[in-house]
Amino acid sequence: MSGGILYICPTPIGNLEDITLRTLKVLEKVDLIAAEDTRRTLKLLNYYEIKKPLTSYHEHNKVEKGQVLIEKLKKGMNIALVTDAGMPGISDPGEDIIRLAIENQVEIVALPGASAFITGLVLSGLSTEKFVFEGFLPSKKKDRRGELEKLIEEKRTIILYEAPHRLLDLLKDIEAILGNRRIAIARELTKMHEEVFRGYTLEAIQNFEKEKPRGEFVIIIEGAKIREEDPYEDISIKEHLKLYVDEGLSKKDAVKKVSELRKVPKNLVYKESIDI
Repeated sequence: MSGGILYICPTPIGNLEDITLRTLKVLEKVDLIAAEDTRRTLKLLNYYEIKKPLTSYHEHNKVEKGQVLIEKLKKGMNIALVTDAGMPGISDPGEDIIRLAIENQVEIVALPGASAFITGLVLSGLSTEKFVFEGFLPSKKKDRRGELEKLIEEKRTIILYEAPHRLLDLLKDIEAILGNRRIAIARELTKMHEEVFRGYTLEAIQNFEKEKPRGEFVIIIEGAKIREEDPYEDISIKEHLKLYVDEGLSKKDAVKKVSELRKVPKNLVYKESIDI
């Protein structure tokens, strides 16, 4: 290979101090920085007093601008690729120029750094042993549900991204297609108001119906369990509770036992116990 180097440079997902020394050194030495949003990247560069030429590279100009950048690289220019936040190439057009660079035998150096979906996964409390990242699902309900249906039997932990105005619709579709699973929903990661909701899908829906979603979200969903024969599937939760109460258990103990056996949130079981 000859010519310049394309550096893949992760940027902070929230806190501006979450950037590596190596990335800062690369940003200081390259000839040009290709940014998804030049205004956002300029704030980062100003914070670290880095003065380098910026050019835009985003979803709407990636075809024509990608070719321009490749030509500059082939002529010997070193270019840093950055996204709005996190690792370039994950849920953004960075993957296109990386593929183009490979096709044109341009050297690529990827630097390690922040990634929202990994941070969210680790914070979730769900299994990190095996997981699948699905990114943003389609905005149209029919298409979104179609993608979720493909994940019904997925046993690995599932990670999604979602915008605030579509979060509730997504959660309702998750509950309808995948069921009332354990779920974690993270927002404002690494920022002052970082929040992680942990619970079940129905609880998440109730929570975000009360609290308007704000910020970008990482949704982590428990994978499908190996289906076992359910000895209680022919009786309702209320009937199940009455069974234990009739045997002499207190209503409180009956609620706890049914919740554990049926893997249903305790507050939902309690509602069924009110008029027993």
